[in-house]
Amino acid sequence: MRRLNRKKTLSLVKELDAFPKVPDSYVETSASGGTVSLIAFTTMALLTIMEFSVYQDTWMKYEYEVDKDFSSKLRINIDITVAMKCQYVGADVLDLAETMVASADGLVYEPVIFDLSPQQKEWQRAIPHPRGHAHLAALVNHDSYNFSHRIDHLSFGELVPGIINPLDGTEKIAVDHNQMFQYFITVVPTKLHTYKISADTHQFSVTERERVINHAAGSHGVSGIFMKYDLSSLMVTVTEEHMPFWQFFVRLCGIVGGIFSTTGMLHGIGKFIVEIIYCRFRLGSYKPVSSVPFEDGHTDNHLPLLENNAH
Repeated sequence: MRRLNRKKTLSLVKELDAFPKVPDSYVETSASGGTVSLIAFTTMALLTIMEFSVYQDTWMKYEYEVDKDFSSKLRINIDITVAMKCQYVGADVLDLAETMVASADGLVYEPVIFDLSPQQKEWQRAIPHPRGHAHLAALVNHDSYNFSHRIDHLSFGELVPGIINPLDGTEKIAVDHNQMFQYFITVVPTKLHTYKISADTHQFSVTERERVINHAAGSHGVSGIFMKYDLSSLMVTVTEEHMPFWQFFVRLCGIVGGIFSTTGMLHGIGKFIVEIIYCRFRLGSYKPVSSVPFEDGHTDNHLPLLENNAH
């Protein structure tokens, strides 16, 4: 009984096959058809490889919204080298109301050599609404001032490996002992979500300005290194996205079906045009003969013959 049921099931499936079967005797092979098929399969292979490379790639999606976080504190990460002795340099961070946020006690001083070796110069990199500012000033008289500096690193928020910030590797040489360097920074809160990292960090843009302090010439101010930052009210969410598999499969089916349909139509149109031109060429190579002369001088107009001009 089971075998009978199985045979009935197979026969029923065969009867329900909706795709027509073309007999082998109806299929005609030709050189043009083989050439078109070869071109079609080559194009499909190339487009499939390109589509697979697109499927493997990822892209960043940027979304903007109002920053509603008013309780968190901004973290400042700075690594700067100044061409003065450590005991001569003081630093602090002030808010807009000139309230001390951080002082020099929270900084770590390390005596280093300001000049770089040739190998270090090769590795040096640079990429030419609460408010506040940070500045470095000298604690000695102005004759010993030298605010030549190099910003090895400056970032805000959580440290993210692999990101090069705009001021990383920036180097400024003071031409006068009483000189001011200013950096106007706009900080944008950023949430980063990738397949490897998920962090709350900050991006920023910067505008630089420097001038020599000369009260006699009307250039007033305090010599030092000033970094004035302004927090943006907008927050950016950066998300790494990837093409879903179902979309890749649909695009692949569209490529295969589109190429089959297009090449079939182009091959049919080209074959039709060639047949028309060939038929006209054959008709033009023959001309009708109206009469055939006989030996007695009579002509027979009742036998239409065709004379081949090619022979």
